[in-house]
Amino acid sequence: MIDLALAADQHPNPRALEGSVVLITGAGNGLGRAWAEAAAGHGASVVLLDRSVPELEAAYDAIEAAGGPQPAIYPMDLLGANASDHAELATRLTDEFGRLDGIVHNAASLGKPAPLSQYDIEAWYRTIQVNLHAAFLVTRYCLPLLQQAEAPRLIGVSDAGGREGVPFYGAYGVSKWALEGMLQTLVAELPDDARLRVASVDPGPMRTALRGEAYPVEAPGDLPEPSALAAALTCLLDPAFDVIQGARYSLR
Repeated sequence: MIDLALAADQHPNPRALEGSVVLITGAGNGLGRAWAEAAAGHGASVVLLDRSVPELEAAYDAIEAAGGPQPAIYPMDLLGANASDHAELATRLTDEFGRLDGIVHNAASLGKPAPLSQYDIEAWYRTIQVNLHAAFLVTRYCLPLLQQAEAPRLIGVSDAGGREGVPFYGAYGVSKWALEGMLQTLVAELPDDARLRVASVDPGPMRTALRGEAYPVEAPGDLPEPSALAAALTCLLDPAFDVIQGARYSLR
């Protein structure tokens, strides 16, 4: 794994993403929103995808208030979205922007932490759908547009439970392993001279609702806010930053 914090210090360009279009899933709250605000602060037009319209509107307002490029809201419930819904997403991006420079697979569902021997079947299906199947469908349909960019980036948000076995992580941990595998499979299919750079990043513990669900007795004041990590994460979208193909970055 590569320490992203050290690498990010080498790329402080405040307008690194000027003119780019970036799609971020799960952008209504937590890390997704913080990453969206940071990317907009660096000049990107951010497509905010989430299921909650009020949260999307709040993220939109925050970006506009900060003087970033006008973002776009794309309400979508990844749990219920099917292939045609994702095909429509790709069509809308093509029609409205004509380009796509980056995708951040950030949306995630925790599921219900439990041992595999007792794991709730419906919770398993729902978690795998949001964390893995939706990421595949977004990639499957948006990849042709993404690959037309000069320096396209496809970034998956991983977790310690997606890189080593963590007890009781259940479908969440398994889905993160699978997301890593999907990205590595894509890397293996790309030619050596591909412009597209694919990587994953484990941001580490932070103060989010998902973290609170997973560790309800943990003192949230001991954890960093997602905004404290977003600047380092945003460098992965910077065309000047040499993302190592297939790299597994970490901010732990």
